[in-house]
Amino acid sequence: MKCRNLLLVAAGLAIFVSRESLADNVKVIANSSVKADAISAADLRRVFLEETIALADGSHVEPVLEKGGWVHAAFLEYLGITEDDLQTYYRTLVFTGKGSIPKELGSDAEVVAYVARTRGAIGYVSSATSVEGVKTLAIGVPSSSAERKLITRVEPDYPETLKQLNIGGTVRLRVSISAKGNVDKVELLGGNPILGASATIAVMKWLYVAGSSRTIMEVSILFHRH
Repeated sequence: MKCRNLLLVAAGLAIFVSRESLADNVKVIANSSVKADAISAADLRRVFLEETIALADGSHVEPVLEKGGWVHAAFLEYLGITEDDLQTYYRTLVFTGKGSIPKELGSDAEVVAYVARTRGAIGYVSSATSVEGVKTLAIGVPSSSAERKLITRVEPDYPETLKQLNIGGTVRLRVSISAKGNVDKVELLGGNPILGASATIAVMKWLYVAGSSRTIMEVSILFHRH
């Protein structure tokens, strides 16, 4: 089984945190060698799951973690990953020789100091922390100047096993809409992976009003627990 599929069998509840909420409490920082000034939610997730070692601009990246604490918890909530799932995922990467456990540091100050001196390092700290010597990356996804109006919506199936286990929550998706209005690509940004797979199938059937060009949007779908 591929390492990334490990998260598909984990039915942990992922808590939804908006980009705005994350920015109010946590900021993502990077070494000055990183050329980018912003990073998408999808790329941020790929970096910390070690699915990539470089950003679109070619900058080498190395994720850095904090050891516990509310900053670490808020960051994992934003990524849609539980601490247990993340550690299991990292151990599997090590066991299969496909990656390693990122550097873990004990405080915001230690993260800032390490990122400042380590080429390609990317970490996260409290928004109140002084970040002298590093750069702060804005977080977001590309979007058009105006959102497209949805005209046909298909509701996702709620997987029976998760429904019986009372596992629900919100999943976040990055949706690519063609000029004609059909959805041609969906990417999971956060939330339970199994629920995300169900939501993806449904959103691929959505239809928007036609536009002048392709639009990239972020949508959220809530699976109600009973």
